[in-house]
Amino acid sequence: MSKVAFLLASGFEDSEMKVPYDEVIKAGHQADIIGLNKNETLQGKKGEASYTADKAISEVKAEEYDAIVIPGGSSPENLRLDADIITFVKDADAAGKPIASICHGPQILISAELLQGRTITSYPPLQDDVVNAGAEFKDEEVVVDGNFITSRTPKDEPAFVRELLKVL
Repeated sequence: MSKVAFLLASGFEDSEMKVPYDEVIKAGHQADIIGLNKNETLQGKKGEASYTADKAISEVKAEEYDAIVIPGGSSPENLRLDADIITFVKDADAAGKPIASICHGPQILISAELLQGRTITSYPPLQDDVVNAGAEFKDEEVVVDGNFITSRTPKDEPAFVRELLKVL
């Protein structure tokens, strides 16, 4: 059983959180929702999903987890300037842990300065940001590059979840 950290703030793309989260749990893994504040209620942008943060980012360390999932929507934008989020993701990457990000999720990878020389995908309008951060952008349903798993949009969730579950 793997322990997976879901980095989340309000404004997330509902299905990009719900589908991977439900599938990770269904596969027998532990999933913790990590927010900026413990017990904070986090709302999806479409109002179809709501979660409560199990833990605050300030009270966890990357070494406690086997993988990270970063759902899209505006959640990554609400997390990317937090120093603890950036440290958590950098530490996980340095340890080679899987980091799965979908849609706008790579915004956190950009802010953590982890894209140099990598190949990823994301929500297509982020292509220039991804390239400017030093990565090669591929417009594909899922791109796996080392420990990074990236996808574009909700329609890519089956491929995203498939690749995530492979590494858990």
